[in-house]
Amino acid sequence: MVYIGEAENVFVRLNQHLSAKDFWNEAIIFTSKDENLNKAHIKYLENRLHEIAKQTNRYLLENGCIPTQSSISESDRAEMEEFLNYVLLLVNTLGHKVFEDKREFSSSTKSKEILYINSVRGCEAMGEQTSEGFLVLKGSKVAESVTPSLSNSFKNFRDELLKKEIIINNQFTEDFIFSSPSYAAAIVMGRNANGLTEWKTSDGRILKSLETI
Repeated sequence: MVYIGEAENVFVRLNQHLSAKDFWNEAIIFTSKDENLNKAHIKYLENRLHEIAKQTNRYLLENGCIPTQSSISESDRAEMEEFLNYVLLLVNTLGHKVFEDKREFSSSTKSKEILYINSVRGCEAMGEQTSEGFLVLKGSKVAESVTPSLSNSFKNFRDELLKKEIIINNQFTEDFIFSSPSYAAAIVMGRNANGLTEWKTSDGRILKSLETI
């Protein structure tokens, strides 16, 4: 969970949050040298950070309302976007992925390989390997039912995804990262599975063959 806010006096604001918000145990504060950020700049940054956190959908946002975006000049906007890039870099370096997209984009011209599972019982899923685990893409369809032999841990986790509405009507409502390709395959197929052989490229190559290249 994360709260994104702005304050003219950070010490006073943190004391308010200590008494009013009990979920947090760490605060990251960004300011500027020479006091060259005005109220409009700060409100712009607050809105943009809230917007990005909402899009990445990694953390639960505790903000009660959406921060309004102030109207600033084009030149000020460019400066704030540069400031914003430093904020995103530093927050990620400090170990918080609240602003980091779940999908990984390479700077090279070669795009990341998309993998597929098309199986019985309505399973049509897409995913890709990432440095954090195996990412099943939004819109992927899971099997309409599970087999009796599916491990209880997988059944319980699938039920949890349904309860949290990450899966609705047998379809992923958002990108979701699993700890391994096999875990992802078991959830989408509704049976125990070896993800290294079940996930395949559009031309039929299995994931295992890609990892050995």
